[in-house]
Amino acid sequence: MQNKNIKSVVIVGGGTAGWITATLLAKVLGKTLTITLVESDDIATIGVGEASIPPIQPFNQALGINEADFIRATKATIKLGIQFQGWGSKHSSYMHAFGGVGKNFPFCDFFHFWLRGQEHGLSGDFWHYSLNYQAALHSKFQPLNHIPGTQLPGISYAYHFDAGLYARFLRELAEQKGVKRQEGKIVSVQQCPQSGFVTGLTLADGQTLSGDLFVDCSGLHALLIDKTLNSGFDDWSHWLPCDRALAVPSELPAGTNEPFTRSIAHQSGWQWRIPLQHRCGNGLVYSSRYLSDEDAKALLMANLPAPALAEPRLIKFRTGRVRQPWSKNVVAVGLASGFLEPLESTSIHLIQTAVVRLIKYFPHQGIAPTQVDVFNRLSKIEFERIRDFIILHYKLNQRDDSAFWRACQQMDIPPALQQKLALYQQTGKLLREDDELFTEIAWQQVLLGQGMVPEDYHPLANSLTTEQLQDLFASLKSLINSTVASMPSHHSFLESHRGD
Repeated sequence: MQNKNIKSVVIVGGGTAGWITATLLAKVLGKTLTITLVESDDIATIGVGEASIPPIQPFNQALGINEADFIRATKATIKLGIQFQGWGSKHSSYMHAFGGVGKNFPFCDFFHFWLRGQEHGLSGDFWHYSLNYQAALHSKFQPLNHIPGTQLPGISYAYHFDAGLYARFLRELAEQKGVKRQEGKIVSVQQCPQSGFVTGLTLADGQTLSGDLFVDCSGLHALLIDKTLNSGFDDWSHWLPCDRALAVPSELPAGTNEPFTRSIAHQSGWQWRIPLQHRCGNGLVYSSRYLSDEDAKALLMANLPAPALAEPRLIKFRTGRVRQPWSKNVVAVGLASGFLEPLESTSIHLIQTAVVRLIKYFPHQGIAPTQVDVFNRLSKIEFERIRDFIILHYKLNQRDDSAFWRACQQMDIPPALQQKLALYQQTGKLLREDDELFTEIAWQQVLLGQGMVPEDYHPLANSLTTEQLQDLFASLKSLINSTVASMPSHHSFLESHRGD
């Protein structure tokens, strides 16, 4: 154990990662810590993380953020899911919609009843039974905990928002809670000769910042965790071959009120489309082995929904994770801890869970190896489970129009994912371990959407007669359709939150 009380924390880097870290630390531990965030206005943040997933709601609530204030400040829109275009066959389309599907029974998902219904031509499309999908399809939105008059789950939602505005919003909140912001560019890092612990940072103006614990939020640069401590890196590019992204904002097409993200597959990668209140976020994720930067730029610009508002910005990355995101007295948060492409909008979520994990295992009277080991083990599990879900999309593609997609079909996959797919294929069941982020319903939608139908279903699905099964499907569809019909439009909801 490093026998030193932790009284001061220095956060290296601002952006979404830095200010989320600062705000939550200040809220939970601000009375016992001095918290300083150092960032330079001359260093740009990645800033493409404009889509989120539902856990951002309770996280914002934990910070004391009012939803209406958040929506106004960040130009946010509602996100009910992600529409995947061209990920199965070239012209296929499906949605990973948030929230529940159908009605679950003890020991048996609705999915299995739906599979049995398919055998008899009774059940129709799986997404008929998703409130989120039907609301998204009709551009409707209303916060609902339950479908009215029932115990069935209501709407589950997240947001599209301007990540730069979110960081600014959090900065104001953090500074109100006592966080000190230090402007400056770090030119050198000091370490203890004996332990290797980071002891201070020297800024370009000669000033030195000292601290007991350092949080590396320096993005892909990974100044402390990699450049200083060389904590090792697990490279996953053999499973996730994309290594480039181009990002560009565009005008918002007139009449666009889609409460969902689009992920559009192209020959050597995929394009995101994220509608905000004031613009549309666009980007192309691709593999430089199969597509040049020049051709990628031309492809992206030719597929924008409206005129561009800037020149595309190139981001180079390597997919994988830092092996020891907590090393010595440095904890990496955000892109400094690893990179997973934004296919399922997990980047901001991984920031949040890392900071929550740090608080849970926060060192008080010194840094104990046991707490470091637990933090790192949990981080590894979390990253690997999300990695496997992203690999799933690539592995199950049915495209034959490019070498990129054929290589993804043929690649070996991690053993845990292979086991999960085999279980699903043979039985229709899914194994969810270690409180992994994505639910069985999320997996079911991607698997079905990309053409993988299981060979069997749970025997409990036979507990209903054919007539009862018909009634189940009909009543669920009627409930969902009537609920969606009575919802206000997504546009109306946003208008009520815009303010002046």
